[in-house]
Amino acid sequence: MGIGNRRAVVIGAGIAGQAAALRLHRAGWRTLVVERAPARRSSGYMVNLIGTGYDAVERLGLLPALAERDLGAFTSILVRADGSRKFAVPAAVVEAALGSRAMSVFRGDLETALHQAVRDTAEFRFGTTVQAVAQDGDGVEVALDDGTTERADLLVGADGLHSGVRRLVFGDESRFRVDLHHMVGAFPLDRVPRGLDEGSGTTFIGPRRTAAVVNLGPGRSSAFFTYRSADTAADLERGPAQALSAAFGDLGGGVPDALAQLREDPGGAYFDSVGQIAMDAWSRGRVVLLGDAAWCVTLFAGYGAALALTGADRLGAALERHGDVPSALADWESRLRPEVVERQAAARRGIARFAPPTKAHIWAADMTMRAMSLPGVSRLMARSIRSARQSRRD
Repeated sequence: MGIGNRRAVVIGAGIAGQAAALRLHRAGWRTLVVERAPARRSSGYMVNLIGTGYDAVERLGLLPALAERDLGAFTSILVRADGSRKFAVPAAVVEAALGSRAMSVFRGDLETALHQAVRDTAEFRFGTTVQAVAQDGDGVEVALDDGTTERADLLVGADGLHSGVRRLVFGDESRFRVDLHHMVGAFPLDRVPRGLDEGSGTTFIGPRRTAAVVNLGPGRSSAFFTYRSADTAADLERGPAQALSAAFGDLGGGVPDALAQLREDPGGAYFDSVGQIAMDAWSRGRVVLLGDAAWCVTLFAGYGAALALTGADRLGAALERHGDVPSALADWESRLRPEVVERQAAARRGIARFAPPTKAHIWAADMTMRAMSLPGVSRLMARSIRSARQSRRD
């Protein structure tokens, strides 16, 4: 196919998939986006867009749409198990550390902004998934479970941690998944959580678990839970409402109300075991994996959405630089892999922050967070973060 007629099939209509479709369109490609779910999701947990993720949002033209959905910084209150206050980190301290090029939005709002930007330029096919993949020197054929076969110049597997494209082309998930022996649950709250002032969030950090509840007003509140699990498969079988209630049912504050809302409607929750994907290569011929399907840094990194956007943006740029698809994919991976490796390592270190193994770890974390509220320390941290972020862009 000529440069202006190149076609891609994208499996997955989440952040990575829609961002890839948007960026490929701008590079002159036609795209078909295939999604297993019967319709696009509209809810989800809070994601942070900082560093290269914010840069990618800007280059993709999404800032105006997301600005009105920005959740902003909020006061973070550390609490004891009964919900009583230990100390607070003011919103101004968080804002100073993150700088002006940062925003927090719900995952569903980010996906909506992406969909509004790409819906008129890409074909979407919901309730469909990939069944088989075959490729030759000129293209790739994708057999779908609706009985159709699509031929394209590129297949993008953006279908998440449990990627079907990865299984078909690279091998079983067990070959690449690194189990971190923790569970994570995150979900929006339909009602404002009781006992928590608007514009604030409470966080309980105890041995091997963390519970956070954020009240940013109606339709803007959420909860996050993570804990070390002795049997992640059994916890997945139990489901989010039962497993999280068992792990956090003894806590006070805003947690009981958040868990009650989860029991009323468990369908909107993200609940999974925590694992990373470690692969020697993210592409094979004309097939490339993107986002969690390729690397899955986990929520412990706090950078998954940002890396998905960055990866999609840079994929389009690489395809613009190279006429040959495999060469473009190799170039793209060589530039992106160092950042992914860094973020995966940060996530593994972050386990001690989200699920500290001992009370000594909790005490050390408390001291660090208390110090953040000191004017001199907060200014120093802000300068350090901005300097590190600028060095990555350079």
